Amino acid sequence: MRIAVTGASGNVGTALVRALLGHGHEVVGIARRPPGEDSPYAAARWHAIDLTDADADARLVSAFEGADAVVHLVWGFQPTHDIDYLERVDVGGTSKVVAAVVAAGVPHLVHQSSLGTYSPAPADDRPVDESWARNGIATSTYSRHKVSAEQLLDQVAAEHPALVITRTRPSLIGQRTSASGLLRYTVPAFVPAIALKRVPLLPVDGRLRLQFVHADDVATGIRLAIEQRAAGPFNLAADGVLRVEDLAAVLRARHVQVPLSTLRRVVDLSWRAHLQQVDVGWLDLAYGVPLLDSTRARVELGWSPQRTAHEVLVETVEGMREAAHDDTPILRRRSLRDSLARAWSGSPVAHRRQP
Repeated sequence: MRIAVTGASGNVGTALVRALLGHGHEVVGIARRPPGEDSPYAAARWHAIDLTDADADARLVSAFEGADAVVHLVWGFQPTHDIDYLERVDVGGTSKVVAAVVAAGVPHLVHQSSLGTYSPAPADDRPVDESWARNGIATSTYSRHKVSAEQLLDQVAAEHPALVITRTRPSLIGQRTSASGLLRYTVPAFVPAIALKRVPLLPVDGRLRLQFVHADDVATGIRLAIEQRAAGPFNLAADGVLRVEDLAAVLRARHVQVPLSTLRRVVDLSWRAHLQQVDVGWLDLAYGVPLLDSTRARVELGWSPQRTAHEVLVETVEGMREAAHDDTPILRRRSLRDSLARAWSGSPVAHRRQP
């Protein structure tokens, strides 16, 4: 099968390219900055397309022609201070991809959604299936945009009933080779990766609980959905729910109880001062989203994650400590000098050309 993948150079994208090529599929990769010709991902046919560009619509149609499926992975996480830009990437980009899928006559669209689509967790904190309400976490830009993208898909599904639409809704996704990229998104530029070798304190509210899933397991879920042409939403979360004591043990830190209200004030003030790049919406998302029940993916797709949540966390944190990276621009090695230079210029993650 010929499968086009937007965001093919990122965390899930690289895992998906590996999985698809490894199972004999032809891959068309779309990325703002494709990997070089000597990259291990060079076996894919690459197109350099920025979804915010005015000519992106026509170029996407050309790239999608002849595809049996399109997987849409592109999503903007930074800069968090430029919400208009993020909306153009997230919601506007999804709209362009969907329109190009329809125009090119592609029969199957796989959209990477998120646990962030869901409304806050139930009072009893039980895992929820794909029928849980999809109103998101109001204070999270990421969540609001995920909800908007799914609402767009609802409209497209009603207007184009012959189009098979799959929505994957994974928990937190990690892998060793995404570590440098994750550091750029979450850790202030002045903090070197080596500092993570010993984190003395973990000052968080003890109510935190997290689910993880490995990028390779997400890629497997997407591949299975494509090969089976399975429609509908699928939660993807590995076995195990991690509590604060689990995080502290992996970080080799001592947990210090800090109320969520205090954490919110600290995160919000430091973000507004541009001291770090994570806004308070991400904190609300972490504490507000429900746990995922992945039964449907396991039963209908035959999906079986190969790593537990704890194993994913350990691999990702160890990768961060060692500044592990991959051979694509977005997953490049994190350089302290480069990070500081970009922070000084007001762009802590990447200098993005604005349309």
